[in-house]
Amino acid sequence: MKLEIKNISKTYPNGIQALKDVTLSIPNGMYGLLGPNGAGKSTLMRILATLQEPDKGSIHLGELDIVRQKEEVRQTLGYLPQEFGLYPRASAEELLDHFAVLKGITNRASRKEVVAGLLRQTNLWDKRKQRLGGYSGGMRQRFGVAVALLGNPKLLIVDEPTAGLDPAERVRFLNLLSELGERSVVILSTHIVEDVSELCTNMAIINKGEILLEAQPLQAMAALKGRIWRKLIERNTLPYLEQVHQVISTKLLSGRTMVHIYSEEVPGKGFEPVEPDLEDVYFSTMAGYYSAHTEQEVAL
Repeated sequence: MKLEIKNISKTYPNGIQALKDVTLSIPNGMYGLLGPNGAGKSTLMRILATLQEPDKGSIHLGELDIVRQKEEVRQTLGYLPQEFGLYPRASAEELLDHFAVLKGITNRASRKEVVAGLLRQTNLWDKRKQRLGGYSGGMRQRFGVAVALLGNPKLLIVDEPTAGLDPAERVRFLNLLSELGERSVVILSTHIVEDVSELCTNMAIINKGEILLEAQPLQAMAALKGRIWRKLIERNTLPYLEQVHQVISTKLLSGRTMVHIYSEEVPGKGFEPVEPDLEDVYFSTMAGYYSAHTEQEVAL
């Protein structure tokens, strides 16, 4: 099953255009939507989750029209928003059972089996009797996934899922999402480049409501080979360097600044080539240095 998004636009009453003719083709598996805060990611996620209407455009999940067949879509949709509320005094088992009833799983025996299966899948079985108010951030996120998975959704949307998680919780959570991507369309909306790099076979970069790049991460990185250079500089020389080179990112390193620049050829003395990673793709794209012929190479 494939998710086809065509020419979706959305402008809010205050005049902010959150989405501008967004077109994406999203296959089964993990798909990363990468962009800074305010790029339009959450607006697109809410539209896909049938919580907002686009001003124009169409969205189809297989034969389902997401804009016109909202009730049918909700039967096969799982959505984990960036922020969601929980009843802190309820246990995970109790609340998941409640949500299962709301999802239409009314047979008690079937519901008990589904709830147990999801709690085991999200590694919460041993904590099923614990009140949700005592859950860590990672456990809360995993419970959110359990709720989203009720009804075996064909489309699972997760919005900024690893923000605020400690490293161990983040790894556990990403491993869970990776397993889910084997049988559904899973859209991971995030501003964290590492999440997309580690999980997603396809991705798009969005900024100011527009899709800047749609590609496979490995191909996008390969297309930048020989075009990313680095040099360790004194911080007070950065303004001059930004005037004469296409600087895409900087990092503080032992009191000095490691600078990455985009260049078709050796930019000067002291620069060394870098094996591009997804962060280089992201910053090159955001800065507008991901050239037209580079995009053509990605397409090939």
